Amino acid sequence: MRDVDQNTGKDLLPIRRSSEDEALRANPSSGNSGPILRKGLSGITIIEEDNNGSSRRPLKRMSSPEKWEAKQLIASGVLDVREYPMFDDEGDGMLYQEEGAEEELEIELNEDEPAFLQGQSRFSIDMSPVKIFKNPEGSLSRAAALQSALIKERREVREQQQRTMLDSIPKDLNRPWEDPMPETGERHLAQELRGVGLSAYDMPEWKKDAYGKALTFGQRSKLSIQEQRQSLPIYKLKKELIQAVHDNQVLVVIGETGSGKTTQVTQYLAEAGYTTKGKIGCTQPRRVAAMSVAKRVAEEFGCRLGEEVGYAIRFEDCTGPETVIKYMTDGMLLREILVDENLSQYSVIMLDEAHERTIHTDVLFGLLKQLVKRRLDLRLIVTSATLDAEKFSGYFFNCNIFTIPGRTFPVEILYAKQPESDYLDAALMTVLQIHVTEPEGDILLFLTGQEEIDHACQSLYERMKGLGKNVPDLIILPVYSALPSEMQSRIFEPPPPGKRKVVVATNIAEASLTIDGIFYVIDPGFAKQNVYNPKQGLDSLVITPISQASAKQRAGRAGRTGPGKCYRLYTESAYRNEMSPTTIPEIQRINLGTTTLTMKAMGINDLLSFDFMDPPSPQALISAMEQLYSLGALDEEGLLTKLGRKMAEFPLDPPLSKMLLASVDLGCSDEILTIIAMIQTETSFIGQGRSRPKQIRNVPNFFSQKEIT
Repeated sequence: MRDVDQNTGKDLLPIRRSSEDEALRANPSSGNSGPILRKGLSGITIIEEDNNGSSRRPLKRMSSPEKWEAKQLIASGVLDVREYPMFDDEGDGMLYQEEGAEEELEIELNEDEPAFLQGQSRFSIDMSPVKIFKNPEGSLSRAAALQSALIKERREVREQQQRTMLDSIPKDLNRPWEDPMPETGERHLAQELRGVGLSAYDMPEWKKDAYGKALTFGQRSKLSIQEQRQSLPIYKLKKELIQAVHDNQVLVVIGETGSGKTTQVTQYLAEAGYTTKGKIGCTQPRRVAAMSVAKRVAEEFGCRLGEEVGYAIRFEDCTGPETVIKYMTDGMLLREILVDENLSQYSVIMLDEAHERTIHTDVLFGLLKQLVKRRLDLRLIVTSATLDAEKFSGYFFNCNIFTIPGRTFPVEILYAKQPESDYLDAALMTVLQIHVTEPEGDILLFLTGQEEIDHACQSLYERMKGLGKNVPDLIILPVYSALPSEMQSRIFEPPPPGKRKVVVATNIAEASLTIDGIFYVIDPGFAKQNVYNPKQGLDSLVITPISQASAKQRAGRAGRTGPGKCYRLYTESAYRNEMSPTTIPEIQRINLGTTTLTMKAMGINDLLSFDFMDPPSPQALISAMEQLYSLGALDEEGLLTKLGRKMAEFPLDPPLSKMLLASVDLGCSDEILTIIAMIQTETSFIGQGRSRPKQIRNVPNFFSQKEIT
């Protein structure tokens, strides 16, 4: 029997729930003042306060060292005896609990199959990991495995150096409380010495060199904003584009990165009057792109960011009542559909960078395909920088395709003669070779993630110092999502005369960001992908070879300003035989728990027959539904429960949502909120620099004691 309405989430059985709660309560007519039982939202039976006011939370059992410490503190008068319920009323002794008095609990693993998955659970079907390597024995696979091992080795060496540095601190400096009245000078000296072990949090020398001067925002150009807009390839097709949107409810727009489709299409439609009936929403696959594009469009639109033009990303909503153009991550639009399935406040939805095929984008494809049938006034625009136009068009009712010609120049492709085992070292050598031998022009190096990028920048900086002062300066600029926005903006600035810059980026620079002045691209041929193992139930970031489509995208970055070169650090044979034509869609290789819960909350119960562009494997869907059933989010029929509906309201993985709700029933919300916040945070420390207040730069000193680190 259903617990809640599968579309609205309304409780269908409030009377039965009330009677169940009453049945769990102690009989008030018995005259006993025993505990009152109540079933919480998470399904946990809660012991409420009885008539004598005893707490429903069990007292925390104190360990022997804690008891001894408490005795000493109370005896010295530092603490009040009433703060320790384990003491007797007179305060002259500790009420110890006997070890044998504790109840022994036996935990049994429940492996029962839910009724709606009979014969289809993970114990009865093949749950092998998703295959992400086209040729597991090829040179690219071996290079990826080697680089993963090197990254792990460098991390272990760095951690060992930090531990050694901390161990070198005199032990008495970690215990200032032994001397109740230290001299002022000695205390100050101790504080300084404790910071010795925190050099890992200091800004590296290469970052100081790159970001040491005053920061500026955006790229410098002699053209006015209007002239810059008119110089974009899309400007010549403005009237044709507006007419195409008017004539077609669904339109696929194909254009190279830098053609202006992301920043200009929304403004053209606003000028054409589409904002009179609702907002124009544009999704981006990455938060960095959503924020940076919104800032640029607000500048061109002539308003402050957050007024007529704004953005919305996870945990940050920079919009207002007057916002008419809204940039957001695809996940944010998905959550808006959860609240309003008709997206009634929007007149146009634009799915940008659709070729990246994130899991949220793929789900939006299916939902918006159904929505345009219900809302004939809604306009849907799907944009892509690759030549997947026919596939997108065929999925969306064979809709028309609008092509924006690019302004690319010819790019010379150079392949490696032999496979490179250590692609990172080969990439750094190639950067130095280009800098010393090639004509002027900036360099773009693609790497897999923050840790690899920071190591590459450090190594490159040290190698440049070793070349001496006769070699022109090389400005080293990283870019990844965790980098502060003011540092990311430096990549758009042209270098001073006589200098060259190298941008070391993740695959965010393939299509989401457009950097002028790039003449040389170095492509090792790898990226990090999130891959789910259904058998283990774990997600992991794996270094994998890129697709042929991504390789073409990367090469195209060298041909925006003039004729360029692309150095591919893999053989032509590896390109043809070891790289798949297109990237495996995210929905076919990651955990579907959150997506399944969200779709169930939207009333979509038959996930196996949902109209995905590329359906996920049945194994992944079954694993996700089995997890949701074990958490209590689905019932025996596979329908959403009241708990599941509540879990879907949180932008968290289902286990974290359940843990958060259970913490309310168990009275430990403060602790669980802190734990979940730390799990969800990408980095625990703020990158420091001249733009940071002194108080923020000194925060790591607070965590200087060895036992904390």
